[in-house]
Amino acid sequence: MIAAPVSAAQAFPMSITRRSSVQVSIGAVRVGGGAPIVVQSMTNTDTADIEGTVRQVQALVRAGSELVRITVNTSEAAAAVAPIRERLERAGVRVPLIGDFHFNGHKLLREHPDCAAALAKYRINPGNVGRGSKRDPQFAEMIEAACRYDKPVRIGVNWGSLDADLLTRLMDENSARPEPLTAQEVTRNAVALSALGSARRAEELSSERSSSQLLQRTLTQRAHRAALLHRRPGRRRRRVRGSCGAASPELEPHPAPSRVRRLRKSPCAYARP
Repeated sequence: MIAAPVSAAQAFPMSITRRSSVQVSIGAVRVGGGAPIVVQSMTNTDTADIEGTVRQVQALVRAGSELVRITVNTSEAAAAVAPIRERLERAGVRVPLIGDFHFNGHKLLREHPDCAAALAKYRINPGNVGRGSKRDPQFAEMIEAACRYDKPVRIGVNWGSLDADLLTRLMDENSARPEPLTAQEVTRNAVALSALGSARRAEELSSERSSSQLLQRTLTQRAHRAALLHRRPGRRRRRVRGSCGAASPELEPHPAPSRVRRLRKSPCAYARP
């Protein structure tokens, strides 16, 4: 059994001013919104190596890591995520696992639902989601998966994998300024814009999905009520022969007992006049 790790706030007490943010649950760990600062580490194993990855996650937890990120970059790695989670649970290690995705994350989440469910959070780098016309639909598919499995998403942007189209546009706009910024300043702006724009798009996609689900529930409820009215007590289905001899269903009120006795005597009682 692994001893409970010491949190970063306990190990390094200090007085800091924190930015107000929305709190998010990553498994049983809460981040933001006044929650204590936590330590996240990342494995450097091939995630497809289940035993090696499990051992390294356990070592990170012993060292004090409260969240562990693993690379999910191939179909073999995605297939290994659920077994890794199971082995950690059996060993009493319940640290949340974060999936680090690149250009094929949308495909891996679609083809490996056990992986999508086992991960506690998805990390998406906007610069590594896709190029050109593929970027937006692939990003949307990953957000759809996060909504379906109720997983938080980290929009993680870094200097080395910025959206090339965004950076090129900002550089062109900067060159037309009377007093251009330095290339470093433009790149810093691009990092911020990429993260904020992707986060805003993720929120829009989540909101659109919620609205669609609400509409679907409303339509389902209406259809259910209509079906109940169609089958309400006091009405039953009968078969009526038309002029061409074909039988067609029709509803009529249940007849009174005395009329039932009369109907039994007449085989043509249900025919159209």
